[in-house]
Amino acid sequence: MCLDCQDFIQKGSKILDLGCGSGIVGRSFQKFFQAEVIGVDIKDNRIYPIPFELIDGRKLPFPEKSFDVVLINYVLHHSEDPILLLKEAKRVARDKIVIYEDLPEGFLSRIICKIHGISFDKIFRNQSQTSFKLEEEWGKIFREIRLNNIFKKRINNFPVKKELFILIS
Repeated sequence: MCLDCQDFIQKGSKILDLGCGSGIVGRSFQKFFQAEVIGVDIKDNRIYPIPFELIDGRKLPFPEKSFDVVLINYVLHHSEDPILLLKEAKRVARDKIVIYEDLPEGFLSRIICKIHGISFDKIFRNQSQTSFKLEEEWGKIFREIRLNNIFKKRINNFPVKKELFILIS
């Protein structure tokens, strides 16, 4: 992932890992980019001790333009309101928003995304909430909230389609 992003993130950047989960990816970005990384999530599941703040999943507790980069790594499909979360990412990002997301495109990918969503919702939320979107749907959302997609890359991870989006405001 760091190699995918090396042309877009400068060494020493301040990065917000939005939905950091275990902190593994945030820690990798911290080391690779010699970056200051802060992780946020609705629950503390870190196994790596990156700096961390709990969030409510709707509002980020940071002033505008606090981070050079906001990293959103396979999180939006779990969000209660992905559009609101993207607007918050845009608000706190000075430079770029980096998004990795699963896409339910193709037969196997649709099935696996559906199973992932159902199992995640049952295990962690006891309700249905997970929402995967097609690449065109993400593009429409990005345009509506005035985020410019300056780069995208299909990640080969059979059988689920995955996409990297690099956005600027």
